[in-house]
Amino acid sequence: DIGRCVTMDLKSPGNMLYQVGATKPELGGSHYAFVHGLTGGHVPQVDAGLAKRTFAAVHAAIQSGSVRACHDLSEGGLAVALAEMAFAGGYGAEVDLAVAPLTDLSLDNVPADVVALFAESNTRFLCEVPEEQQAAFEQAMHEVPYSCIGRVIEQPTLRIRGVTTPNQDLIVADLASLKESWQAPLRW
Repeated sequence: DIGRCVTMDLKSPGNMLYQVGATKPELGGSHYAFVHGLTGGHVPQVDAGLAKRTFAAVHAAIQSGSVRACHDLSEGGLAVALAEMAFAGGYGAEVDLAVAPLTDLSLDNVPADVVALFAESNTRFLCEVPEEQQAAFEQAMHEVPYSCIGRVIEQPTLRIRGVTTPNQDLIVADLASLKESWQAPLRW
C-alpha cells in the first residue's frame, strides 16, 4: 500500500527520534574503519531471531501510522543516517547517545562515542515518531531493544551529546556544512 510508505526525510520539529536495535562494537569493514585505516575488528553479526522480531515491530509501527520517517543505520551508522534524514527534511535534530540502546562499546583505541556514532551493527533503525504516537510506537517495540534518543528541531543543526560525556555536546554542526562535506567528494 503506497499510502503507508515511509520516507527518510525528517518531517516535523518536535517529533521524537527513536533508535531501534542495539549498537555493538562492530566497526570491522565499516566506512569509519576504511576512512581511518583501521584493520581487523568485529564485523556486524546478525541475530536471526532478533532481526525477525525487529523487522516485524518496525513494520507494525509503520502500518499503525506511528512512524513519520525511518532510516536504517547500516552504512555509516547512526551519525550518517541522522545527517541524511536531516538533509532530506531540512530540519535539525538533538540526540543523546547516552540513552541509546547500546551494548559494551569497548574497542581497542576507539572511543565509545565513535563506536556509538559509526558502528554498522545490523538490524537498527532511526525512526521519527510524533509525540502523540509514542505510546503506540513503544507498544510495537515491546520485544526489541529501542530508546527515544532525541527529537527533531526547527534549527538546521545537528546537536549530539556523547556516551562518555553525558549532558555535554559532542557534536554541534550546521546542516549546510555537513551536507557540503557529504556532497563534495561527488563533484569530480
